[in-house]
Amino acid sequence: MIDTHSHINFEEYKPDFDNFITTLKKEGIENVIIPGVEPSTFDEIISYCEKYEMLYGLIGVHPSEYQTYNSDAERRIYELTEHKKIVGIGEIGLDYHYGPDTKKEQQYILRKQLKIAQEKQLPVVIHDRESHEDVFNILNEYKLKDVIFHCFSGNKEFALKCAEKGYYIAIGGIVTFKNAKDVKETVKVIPAENLLLETDAPYLAPVPYRGKLNTPLYLKYIAQEIAQLRGEAYSEISEKTTQNAKKVFKI
Repeated sequence: MIDTHSHINFEEYKPDFDNFITTLKKEGIENVIIPGVEPSTFDEIISYCEKYEMLYGLIGVHPSEYQTYNSDAERRIYELTEHKKIVGIGEIGLDYHYGPDTKKEQQYILRKQLKIAQEKQLPVVIHDRESHEDVFNILNEYKLKDVIFHCFSGNKEFALKCAEKGYYIAIGGIVTFKNAKDVKETVKVIPAENLLLETDAPYLAPVPYRGKLNTPLYLKYIAQEIAQLRGEAYSEISEKTTQNAKKVFKI
């Protein structure tokens, strides 16, 4: 399987990283995509992706880090989109949960990065928290190659609206949480060709590891829950989501 969104460049994973990568391979994790958060992470992501064949990266500035976006950051994003192991712009988007008073600034850097993605014809990985309509409307301003909604948190109506546009919907550990009724219902209606898997490690570890450090090794628990909810075989979910990830990220 492919973990399409995992922050394994964070400090928690650095001790004995070589063995960590070896374990991922042994357990059937084919690829992991590491998202950018802000400019100081870019070089590290490139370094990891160059050293380990199974790793790919995204380059982008997270909405909560809008203050780090400047002309130098924009230049670096332009440059690094040419790197062979960078497969998209992300994670970018809007987050109104902690920063409703910074909507203008968040929307500004989102548009700037979407413009780069449009020019470079790269997929975009979207962080969307309590900002569904604004994100959707801004995306409609651009002619984008592909759009991935990371850690999808909308309801099934919004999921179908996104799927109609051809957007991909990435599901993480929240789907295993007992009270995550909206996500569970959403998973049942997402067209198979729009479905992706992710962990968002180190965050949001699935049951039975909820509250602990997340890892791409736990991707199987997410796939198992999705398969059960959809009434499909685990192998169908793992195979289809892997095909989707390879198609959208060209890996």
